[in-house]
Amino acid sequence: SIYRLDSTGILTRLSSQQSRPNGLAFSPDERTLFVSNSGWPEDALLMAYPVLDDLSLGEGRLFFDTSPLIGDKYNGTPDGLKLDQSGNIYTTGPGGILILNSQGQHLGTIKTEEVAANLGWGDDGSTLYITANTSLYKIKTHAIGLNFRNN
Repeated sequence: SIYRLDSTGILTRLSSQQSRPNGLAFSPDERTLFVSNSGWPEDALLMAYPVLDDLSLGEGRLFFDTSPLIGDKYNGTPDGLKLDQSGNIYTTGPGGILILNSQGQHLGTIKTEEVAANLGWGDDGSTLYITANTSLYKIKTHAIGLNFRNN
């Protein structure tokens, strides 16, 4: 399930629509919550939920299905999830890090030699760090991570 913990400590279940929700990230305007689902193989997908005025979630919609990218053996499912300042979504998935635009079109994949688990922006905001089974990858991008602040 997807839960919200408010500032007073009250925990509210917002959705139980997914089998294995994992990575969470808001759109740049914070009106959409993207959620990766780590089910394999049939539930390897990303969902998009509208954030309502009362901070609950509306009905989720399929944003991107990664199952057609899964090979004959396990090669990753959506797990870690981040956005860049242009609203592009970066998620772990089959083959490495999938990059999707804000309409859910697959722009490309950053291939990793092993299954990627998570990712995060660092340094000046344009360096993408990727954790995998036994490695930490570092790649310089032209993008800047959403909400990245260089202090």
